Amino acid sequence: MPLSGALERHAAGNPTSPAFHLEGRVLSYGALAATARRLHAAFEALAPAGRSAVGPENRLVAILTGNHALFPAAFAAATSGSTCAALIDPHLPEATCRRMLEKLAPDLLVTAEGDGLLVRDPHIGAALAVAESEGADAPPLPEGADSGPFLIVFTSGTTAAPKPIVRDRRSWRLSLAAGAPFFGIDAATGTYAPGPLAHGLALYAMTETLLAGGAFHSARHFDAAEALATIGGNGIRRLVLVPTMLRRLCAGAALEGVEAITVAGAKLTAGDHALCARTFPRAALREYYGASELGFITVTAPGDPASATAVGKAFPGVKLCVLDEAGRPLPAGETGTIFVESPLVATGYLGAGDGAGLSRFGARATVGDLGFLEADGTLHLLGRSGGMVLSGGNNIYPSEVEAALLGLPRVRGAHVFGIDHADLGSELVAVIEPDGPGPAPEALKAAMAAVLPRYKQPRRLWLCRALPVTPSGKVEAKTVRQWVAEASDALERLL
Repeated sequence: MPLSGALERHAAGNPTSPAFHLEGRVLSYGALAATARRLHAAFEALAPAGRSAVGPENRLVAILTGNHALFPAAFAAATSGSTCAALIDPHLPEATCRRMLEKLAPDLLVTAEGDGLLVRDPHIGAALAVAESEGADAPPLPEGADSGPFLIVFTSGTTAAPKPIVRDRRSWRLSLAAGAPFFGIDAATGTYAPGPLAHGLALYAMTETLLAGGAFHSARHFDAAEALATIGGNGIRRLVLVPTMLRRLCAGAALEGVEAITVAGAKLTAGDHALCARTFPRAALREYYGASELGFITVTAPGDPASATAVGKAFPGVKLCVLDEAGRPLPAGETGTIFVESPLVATGYLGAGDGAGLSRFGARATVGDLGFLEADGTLHLLGRSGGMVLSGGNNIYPSEVEAALLGLPRVRGAHVFGIDHADLGSELVAVIEPDGPGPAPEALKAAMAAVLPRYKQPRRLWLCRALPVTPSGKVEAKTVRQWVAEASDALERLL
């Protein structure tokens, strides 16, 4: 990945230019490169050789800083040379973080220490504190080999334990090279992405912005009012968000300066598109579909009509196909498993897998998502294999029902799934988060009947004032399903 070299070039040419903003604190390119150099020197001093799960020729550094002003310096240092970064969100439950660290067995840990960072060897307890630096008193950041592991991120863990995904530099180098002209990113593109930097969406947005020499704006926690003030007060031209964030921003006044919005993580509804056009009238809106294991897969074009299932056409350099259970290509319109041929696919999982997730068949790879292609190459995403609900002999894809529910009045969030039923096999149920007082039961039944055939309408439905979400903004499915099973007081039965 070319981040280390790019930072050295930007620091040499424009050392005072702002690189990273975090709630009033600004890290210049000169300070970013100098601090990253000092961190990399600390890594080499504390762990001259690797002893982790990625092998003796690579040093593994686990970063648990959260969204900190020196995070980009830690990330640049931990992805330089023969060093590999592993990102863990410190806001996850303590037991989850502990299991992640046990899985990784990292050589070094980087944590927040006030305005600075603490680098610690967990094996012997030795530690070094590193503060923001301006002086180039350490060697330049070394470039790393394309084939070497440079990054480990974890799956979201919405329905199972998070799994560590290993990436080599080549996959990100090719993705970033294709993405910069495709998304129109240059040094003048100020980007705001308030999500957790330990997750792919905000992390990738930060990396592509820093590669271009632009200014990246982050936030410790997302707050809509503070976000709108940041966007309006800093001349930000580009937003990278999950749908829940975009919806909350669209409650404010119109902002003319935003020119581009990229959304991922879930589908936008027709109502979302209309709200976005009203709040950001000059912004080109794109949705992309991807996976941590596969990288970018498809992207919509600005002006594409809102769709409950369409996720756009193939990202540059990616080939798509939909196959049946025997591995045969399916004609346009027929549902099967989505496969990609792509240089952006991850190396794989660290350690033994659980039999789910990333699978390879020759040059093709899949994570088990289901969908179909139109004749013009537009992909429709219907859900994950194993997530399909078979109810009364009908195949139902929960994501399609969720998209329909999100398009109804007074519905802000939705989670749909199947539970065992003696007669039907599975019974389709839903939990919705209301927008305001929420819909009345009879009005909700009538609204569902207008957009869904009877067999796709949830037979039981609960109201949840605030659906639990993961740090990356996705509904925390395990918790919601447990609440339903236990008849939790967090839910109010509607139907």
